[in-house]
Amino acid sequence: MPKNRRQPYTAIAKYTCLLSIILTVAGCSRPSTLQEIRSEGVLHVITRNAPSVYFEGRDGPTGYDYELARLFAEDLGVELKVRVAKDNTSVLSILDQDYAHIGLAGLSSRPDFQQRYQKVANGIEAESVVVYNREVDRPESLEDLEGQTIHLVADSNHEHQLEQFSANNSGLQWTMHAGLDAAGILSRVESGEFPLAIVSSNELELNHVFFSKVKSAFSLGEPEPLLWLFPSEQDQSLANAAEQFIQELRDDGTLAHISERFYGHLDRLDYVGARTFVHHVENRLPKYESLFRDYAKTYELDWRLLAAMGYQESHWRPNAVSPTGVRGLMMLTRNTASHIGINNRLDAEESIQGGAKYFTIVHSRVPDRIPEPDRTWFALASYNVGWGHVEDARRLTEGAGRNPDRWMDVKEFLPLLAQKEWYSKTRFGYARGHEPVIYVQNIRRYYDFLAWLTEPTKVAETEEKPWFKELEGMEKIVGPVDGKENNSDIRASLPEEFGFVPPTL
Repeated sequence: MPKNRRQPYTAIAKYTCLLSIILTVAGCSRPSTLQEIRSEGVLHVITRNAPSVYFEGRDGPTGYDYELARLFAEDLGVELKVRVAKDNTSVLSILDQDYAHIGLAGLSSRPDFQQRYQKVANGIEAESVVVYNREVDRPESLEDLEGQTIHLVADSNHEHQLEQFSANNSGLQWTMHAGLDAAGILSRVESGEFPLAIVSSNELELNHVFFSKVKSAFSLGEPEPLLWLFPSEQDQSLANAAEQFIQELRDDGTLAHISERFYGHLDRLDYVGARTFVHHVENRLPKYESLFRDYAKTYELDWRLLAAMGYQESHWRPNAVSPTGVRGLMMLTRNTASHIGINNRLDAEESIQGGAKYFTIVHSRVPDRIPEPDRTWFALASYNVGWGHVEDARRLTEGAGRNPDRWMDVKEFLPLLAQKEWYSKTRFGYARGHEPVIYVQNIRRYYDFLAWLTEPTKVAETEEKPWFKELEGMEKIVGPVDGKENNSDIRASLPEEFGFVPPTL
């Protein structure tokens, strides 16, 4: 073939080959977000500390959204990596920069979210609730709020609603607090510093028991779904997978179970009426009293203290399961039971033995220099919330110039661990710090009851064990209990700060 006839053919062939390569490359797209996550083996989540979202519990990380994310990562077969931002603003900023796959902030939809994020409902609905200090007049409507300052968390669910309402209510004024979370807002309403505020109904539900002077007035609108947020830079593969996964959890009942764990916990803090307690002493305690006595002796404890702990934990029910997932008469977590060699948490004897052993362990962690009774109170608080959080509260106590080795001082700082402005300064972060305070106080009350009801002639022995004396200034809940006495009579003798309502058992 002549040379001049081969050149055009070669040029055409090269052009065709190049075009084929270009078309092939153009037809190749980057892997989907879901494929990238599975390839990397990691799901990156950004969140914030809040009882409704994520926090460090007695047995490690927990929280409603965290538990969903953990299960989702397991379903995808990847590792869950969680970073904790200081507030909602930081969570949203990280999502805007596409530095995380999912944002968990406990927010509902807002107008500015439409273009910024993909959204998936997490199974919880909430509404914006106006709250007030009970010492001021209850507002009945938005008109009653005109001329007053309304306080709210920055980057919350509430500001855009107020902006909509302000078109017709020009007198509405509000202040956003970037350094506070819902608990911090409620704390200031409780103290009277903020007469009015707006919080999400789910966060009010989780915190309301701690702030008895805070009252709800009215809601700004209907409940709206709380959301998982996904960067708009992602394709829809991850959001679609999350939506399908949460629907599967809803269908098989798992979602309802998780919701119950985190939104059904407040009954655990209620004070059980003396009449009910006496009834249980007569009808439940005899089944387990010998076990309490035997294992208390083994671990050198007062059996009445151990029994009081068991009542606070489970009302002496060996098959009890708490809203946070711990089990048994002494409410041992799975990890704790495994650590101390307990195989069956629902077996009463194993549970009581485990509780006694575990309490001895946590008691030994309290510094020897701390004298009784405080050492026992610190041990009880640690049994409830974990020693790390107790240490955090002790550091806050010391930083405020108070005595970190004195329970009466530290118990004032433990509740601060539920407020961002304080827990952000600690090592272990958020904790339901009110709970161990109430936990310790209840056990002391139950102990005094047991001392009076079971060994009335030996009550004087408590003078030899100062760690069982009542707190200074607290009334002892002992005395005649008969069928005519009602729970309201007993509640009248409780400090106002607790605001307990006896449950129906």
